[in-house]
Amino acid sequence: MTTLETPLVNPQRFTMSDFSDLAHRALRDSGYSMKAAARAMNYDVAYLSRVLNGKQNPSERLAATLDDLVGAGGALAATVLDDDEKSRVARSAAHPSRLDAGTVDALAGVLAAYRRLDDTVKPKSVIPATLAQMKEITRILRGSRGPHRDRLAEVTSEWIQFSGWMLAQARKDSEAVGLLNDALELADEVGSGTLAAQALNFKGYIARQQGRPQGIARWFSAAANTPGAHPSQRIGDYLQAAAGMAAMGELNAALRMVEEAEGLTDKAAALPPPDTAYWLTPAFNRLNMGLCTLELGRYSEAVDHLRSGLAGLPEGLRNAPWSWEHKDALRRAVETA
Repeated sequence: MTTLETPLVNPQRFTMSDFSDLAHRALRDSGYSMKAAARAMNYDVAYLSRVLNGKQNPSERLAATLDDLVGAGGALAATVLDDDEKSRVARSAAHPSRLDAGTVDALAGVLAAYRRLDDTVKPKSVIPATLAQMKEITRILRGSRGPHRDRLAEVTSEWIQFSGWMLAQARKDSEAVGLLNDALELADEVGSGTLAAQALNFKGYIARQQGRPQGIARWFSAAANTPGAHPSQRIGDYLQAAAGMAAMGELNAALRMVEEAEGLTDKAAALPPPDTAYWLTPAFNRLNMGLCTLELGRYSEAVDHLRSGLAGLPEGLRNAPWSWEHKDALRRAVETA
């Protein structure tokens, strides 16, 4: 990362234009034309048009009403900064060397909202705004100075990692791997084991989509053994690495990894999941155990784990696009059991 101060091309990026893109795509995915949406929300179509075309900031009420209409669970509305946040971000955008804690908090909040959007909105509809945000935050980091730079570097690493994840879901694998490598390097720079492990985990996910068991075993094993990884991360990573080993016929090695995962259960239960991987609940790791037992040929167990894992997800996550893989695994397990 260069330390040269690089002002943003568009300091309004975080305040208006990305919300308009996200909202426009979410309405389209939900089957609403602009006129139909305006009617359904009881809003003037001209006002809605200005918002969706990036010419006017949405009111808090409009953002919330749009969110309800497309069923985003509050995530879409949460991408809109308040007036103080807008002012802070614009100031840091123009003068990155004067970065303050409020700006980092605001950018972290936007990222959290984008992560929640991943649970409700199709990946391809979130990718353009995600990549735009990532580029702007990276520019701020390049010129940042002072005591808040390391925290911004963590947020930037997570943004880059999240961008890689979104591209991976859209099967833009080469671009995704490049971003995950960048995120990993930045995570190492700030000493964040949880972020480093998550970047490696996503590389394992890509290998699974490509049907490469060696890559599955390699990247998930690397994630599980990353210094500083959270116990809940390590459980899921060991189980997914075991699935890769089982797919290669290395059953003894796979079973040893399952034992490693099971040995971490008490440690994981004593700690909440990291904020950067909030989904790592015991129910989610039942899904990972389901993928593992499916590859081990223990089909009835796989059915039990996958069903329980899916049923145990919070209601807002049960139809998340990323859950489709586990639902497909459940169908295969049922057919084979």
